[in-house]
Amino acid sequence: QLQLVESGGGLVQPGGSLRLSCAASGVISDYYAIGWFRQAPGKEREGVSCISSSGRRTNYADSVKGRFTISRDNAKNTVYLQMNSLKPEDTAIYYCAADRRFGLCTFSEGHYNYWGRGTQVTVSS
Repeated sequence: QLQLVESGGGLVQPGGSLRLSCAASGVISDYYAIGWFRQAPGKEREGVSCISSSGRRTNYADSVKGRFTISRDNAKNTVYLQMNSLKPEDTAIYYCAADRRFGLCTFSEGHYNYWGRGTQVTVSS
């Protein structure tokens, strides 16, 4: 059973940066696609970014393109989400999820069978 732990959230001013980490309890390189999702108060959870199991394919929600970057460090079994130029509307709980069955970079939540507990990101002055 793969376990995922997110970290790196916090309070940041608009325009600031944070780097979220998703640490996996097992080997994820070449096996697991990883997705980042977020849920703001009163809103449904939405896909933010994802990376395929091979690492060759990434995708971003339109709202974060050009500001967020996903990457993976296979040696550390960790996936990162670098978030720059943060806006108040980025405030949410951020979750990472892993999929081994398909290995695809997708925002379809049903593809992911392992989820972390989330980390809070608050963007406010």
